[in-house]
Amino acid sequence: MSTISKVAVAGATGLLGKPVVNQLLEDGFTVTVLARKGASHDFPSAVTVAEVDYEAPATLVKALSGQDAVVSAVGFAGLLQQIPLIEAAVKAGVKRFVPSEFGGDAENDKITELPMFVDKRPVKELVEKEAAQGRLTYTLVSCGPFLDIAVQHGMLVNFKERKINLWDGGERPFSTTTLAAAAKAVTGILRHPEETKNRVVFIRSASLTQKEVLERAKKAAGPEGWTVETPSVAESLRAAYADLNATGVVNRFAFVVSAIWGEGYGSNFQKLDNDLLGVKELSDAELQTLIEGFAK
Repeated sequence: MSTISKVAVAGATGLLGKPVVNQLLEDGFTVTVLARKGASHDFPSAVTVAEVDYEAPATLVKALSGQDAVVSAVGFAGLLQQIPLIEAAVKAGVKRFVPSEFGGDAENDKITELPMFVDKRPVKELVEKEAAQGRLTYTLVSCGPFLDIAVQHGMLVNFKERKINLWDGGERPFSTTTLAAAAKAVTGILRHPEETKNRVVFIRSASLTQKEVLERAKKAAGPEGWTVETPSVAESLRAAYADLNATGVVNRFAFVVSAIWGEGYGSNFQKLDNDLLGVKELSDAELQTLIEGFAK
C-alpha cells in the first residue's frame, strides 16, 4: 500500500478528536476536518475545514476526494453516521478507514450485544464487507477505557467524595489507555498501513485492577476517610436491562461497567501492538503522577 499522508478526521472537536488532530499535525500529516455546516470550530491554522452534511452523501464524497485515510472519533450518538461516511470513503477512493471503535476488545462480539455498544456492530460489518471486496481497508483500535477521562470523571475513583466501587471485589485486571496514547496509535496505524491492514490493533497505557487504583488513590490523597463498596457487575447489568425494558432508557454507566469489569469481555488484552504503533506503557511513577494530578 502506498504512503498515507492526507487524512480526514470526523468528530474532531470531541475528547479524542482534538488530540488526534494535534498528533496527526505533529507527525507531519495533512489534515482535513469534517465539520457540519454552520458549526463553530477553532482548529489549528494548518487544518483544512470541509463542511459536510451526513444526509447529503455528495458533500461527504467531495470532502473525501483526494484523502488517503479517514479517522473517525465520533461519540456514541454519531456511531451510525459512520455508515454514510464509509460509503462516501469508498466512492472517493480512500485507502484506509479507522472507525470510532476505541474501546474494549473489538474481536469480542459479546461487547456489541450490550445496548451501549450495539451501534458499533453495523459499522464493523460494513468495513469488513468493503475490505473483503477490495474497495477499502480498515483498522479497529481496542484501547480499553480512557484512563485520564475515567479518573477525571470519577468512573475509576471519586476523589471529591473519596469513594470507589470495587466491582466484583476489584481484582479483575483491565487494560486502559490515555487519550494521548490513543492519538499516537492512530498516527502509528497510518505510518504502518500494511502491518495494520484489515485487523484490530490492541494498545494500552497500563493494566490495572481496581484494588491497585484504590491503593494509588490513597497514596495520592491520603489513606483516611474512604468509602469502599463492592457491587456486583452481574446484578448491575440485570438492573440496567430491567430499567431498559421498563423505561426504554439506556443506563450507559452500567453497560460500560459490564464491558470493562464483567466476566468474559476480554478487557485485559493479552496481545499488544504498542511497539509497532509507538505507544509506551506508563511507568509506575508516570502512572502515579497521572492519578495524583486528579487528586488535587
